[in-house]
Amino acid sequence: MRFDVFTLFPDYFSGPLSTSILKRAREADLIQIELHDIRDATTDKWRVVDDAPFGGGAGMVLKAEIVAKALENVLNFDVGVSAPPCPVVYLTPQGRTLNQSLVEELATHSRLALLCGHYEGIDERVIEAVQPLEVSLGDFVLTGGEGAAAILIEAVARFVPGVLGNENSASGDSFATGLLEAPHYTRPANWRGRDIPEILLSGHHANIEAWRLEEALRRTKKRRPDLLGEWQQRELSKRERKIWDKVQSERQPDDEPTLDTMPGADEPGAPENIDEENTEK
Repeated sequence: MRFDVFTLFPDYFSGPLSTSILKRAREADLIQIELHDIRDATTDKWRVVDDAPFGGGAGMVLKAEIVAKALENVLNFDVGVSAPPCPVVYLTPQGRTLNQSLVEELATHSRLALLCGHYEGIDERVIEAVQPLEVSLGDFVLTGGEGAAAILIEAVARFVPGVLGNENSASGDSFATGLLEAPHYTRPANWRGRDIPEILLSGHHANIEAWRLEEALRRTKKRRPDLLGEWQQRELSKRERKIWDKVQSERQPDDEPTLDTMPGADEPGAPENIDEENTEK
């Protein structure tokens, strides 16, 4: 799969795209990520890409012609005349919220073009001409679209065959089933007096899967009840229905801790200071 990223700041991506899973995926040629500097489409000495907004107001706006040329030079199409060879995704707080369903939808394409906005945004006329898929991370504003693009790349790349060591990892993630994931544990079985659930040591895979579904439902009910409506519309098996009825009948748990309720540094229950010299051990 190929990602073409159009940005004013290609160096932003040197870190997130050169570590961990994405680094290995690129080295194995499972995904290709090409960074394109929007400034390369300029023709003036100072490589100006923006100008003040008509009607006044704060900030600067990316010029329509510069953005159009940047896309045309790489994607080989005529903006406003012909269609691009792949979906163009414009990262903007005004777009469709990125969720697992949209990630899986994007992962069906062999190529994506990601357009990173900056400053006050992009001249609306080029957006009207290109008609990109506008995508947002949520109801908040970033300085530019680079952070959102990096997140989208990682989320989508996980569905490219071979990128993850275990092909079932992506399908078992939170939201992949419509629910949050069940909690995870690893060795040792007892840590500072806290034991893992005994069922996980039983070796009975069917019972373990049932426990995971029950915990996923319980966690989703507590933290993201808005997700349960769609999950309930599925055709549930007898076991799923039985587990769901059990979780439904339970008393609603207390609210999750918030920043206001979490203990301060000097209060009982606050984490101890960690010796910085030992953090790598």
